[in-house]
Amino acid sequence: MDPKECQFQAIQEISEGKEKTPPRSLKRNFILFVRRRITPSQERKLYRRVDELIEKFSTKKLADTVATALENKAEPLKAGDLVLIKSKEEIEATLNHLGRLRGCSFMEDAMGPYVGTVQRVLKPMERFVDERDLTVKKAKGLILLDGVMCQGTTTFGRCDRSCLLFWREEWMEKIHEESAL
Repeated sequence: MDPKECQFQAIQEISEGKEKTPPRSLKRNFILFVRRRITPSQERKLYRRVDELIEKFSTKKLADTVATALENKAEPLKAGDLVLIKSKEEIEATLNHLGRLRGCSFMEDAMGPYVGTVQRVLKPMERFVDERDLTVKKAKGLILLDGVMCQGTTTFGRCDRSCLLFWREEWMEKIHEESAL
């Protein structure tokens, strides 16, 4: 095995601070400069504003797609309802440049296996604890599905926490019990 492929070989140099680190890019230096000078809530506001600007000048008209999805929704979903999760293409059509719809990300690795399946609504979300700043946030249009949990992603690896996934109402269609049987 090449010694350059294992950190163990360089522990002495790392502990003494002699190991050379690659230079950071200008973009990375700017991000670190900003992060060190603002609070997490200010950082979220900044990113939100940048996202709004990008959305404003984006060629993809997200508002039209979301409005169409909402028009097709006859009644709000409630616990126990059966739903069909829309196709990947239909869901992607509702996402912005960051892969989100109204702040909710579609995680391809975790949510992809459930696309096109019939699931049961566990409950609509009204509020949840944001673990980044330990505050309770209000939620509208978010749904938890019974037994549909995250098992990790390729980016972060396997995770045993089994968090319930947040789904947008726009990503599913209600199925009436009699038509499902």
